[in-house]
Amino acid sequence: MRCLLVAAALASLILPSTASAKRSQFTLFQATRELRSADPAVRSQALDEIQALGVRWLRVNLYWQDVAPAPGAATVPDFDETDPAAYPGWALYDRILAGARERGLRVLVSVTGPVPRWATRSRKDRVTRPSPKRFERFVTAAGRRYGAQVDYWSVWNEPNHPDFLAPQYRKRRAYSPRLYRQLFRAARKGLERSGNGRDRVLMGETAPRGNSNVVAPLEFLRGSLCLSSNYRKRRGCGRLDVDGWAHHPYTTSKGPWYVSDNRDDVTIGSLSRLTRALDKARRARAVRKRVDVYLTEFGVQSEPDPFSGVSEQRQAEYRSIGELIAYRNPRVRAFSQYLMRDDLPRPGRAYLRYGGFESGLRHSGGEAKRAYDGFRLPLVAERGKRTRLWGLVRPADGRTTVRIEYRNRGSSRWRTLKRDRTDARGYWATRTSYRSGRQYRVRWGEFTGPATRAYRR
Repeated sequence: MRCLLVAAALASLILPSTASAKRSQFTLFQATRELRSADPAVRSQALDEIQALGVRWLRVNLYWQDVAPAPGAATVPDFDETDPAAYPGWALYDRILAGARERGLRVLVSVTGPVPRWATRSRKDRVTRPSPKRFERFVTAAGRRYGAQVDYWSVWNEPNHPDFLAPQYRKRRAYSPRLYRQLFRAARKGLERSGNGRDRVLMGETAPRGNSNVVAPLEFLRGSLCLSSNYRKRRGCGRLDVDGWAHHPYTTSKGPWYVSDNRDDVTIGSLSRLTRALDKARRARAVRKRVDVYLTEFGVQSEPDPFSGVSEQRQAEYRSIGELIAYRNPRVRAFSQYLMRDDLPRPGRAYLRYGGFESGLRHSGGEAKRAYDGFRLPLVAERGKRTRLWGLVRPADGRTTVRIEYRNRGSSRWRTLKRDRTDARGYWATRTSYRSGRQYRVRWGEFTGPATRAYRR
């Protein structure tokens, strides 16, 4: 069975991009460290940089605990929970959204936990059994604050992970999906109360793989939509109004074609698992309409992470291949990059030091990786009887021309292979004869992409 799944994932790369690509697919960027910085110069530089790379969308996690009064208290403060003026912590998000607006960037806001202690059932931590009713009031306040600036929302970051929602399991059965369904419905009601009922609201924001602590994404999907293991809807559960399913399809160091043995896991190499599950949910009348996919977090871990990280060259190549997989899937509406800079190393041994994300386009200290230029000018070389080249000029504003160069094995000299025209959105594709050991790169104006090797389909 696994061989068949791998074959299916590889076959998805062979489909002609012009026939199946979603023309409205857009790129999201999440630069958490920079945008949350207390230094306005750091934030402004990051926004300028993101804009210059050709990105038009940001994803921002709006943490309930950040803006609420007395978030560490066990006693509920006396305030109007639906009134944005009663929340003291909006300033950071005001600055982020104002900076985005100044640059013409659109924003997807993910309203999420951790939450104030007083908003949980036991009031002992900030993730266990958050109150749906209080969440509805908070989302009402957020909608009133930002509704004029935001028309895309998603509900809860990685609710299938115990860092954000608990408990994940109860008596060895998945329990977080039930909690999440209540929270999603509460967020919908909150946006309607705030006058934003017509905005797009994404469900999911699921982590890619499950284990004894994390509910696998498709098991989570079924549970939150009241579906059995064979996708039959339980009685008493109504259909949900879902505008899209958000997912984080991170892969492993094995690369973008990796397919997990657990059929409920969804990495970038097995996106068809998710689209099939969503179609089954629609046929079971668990959702009101066809649900497309928004990949709201993605990145490839690189060195210096000694456990999950790959080389800088592989990071650039794998990231671009992941983008091509998303581009060729007609159900994928958004692709993303997480982060700009790696998380700061932590004190201690290597397994602690690199316990965050090293998926940035820059190292934690700011030095650009090869993936930085590869994000601006993605390039994939697919090895077959001939080599198929696919790429994107992300900053392009309309049709443009790229110069494709090659370097043979053992040579340091780059030669021009050909010049090619992009489409109106900056995409291009061409073919050339296969040469063992040959590398490719793209030049566009003053910019040059990284050397890229050919990978077998």
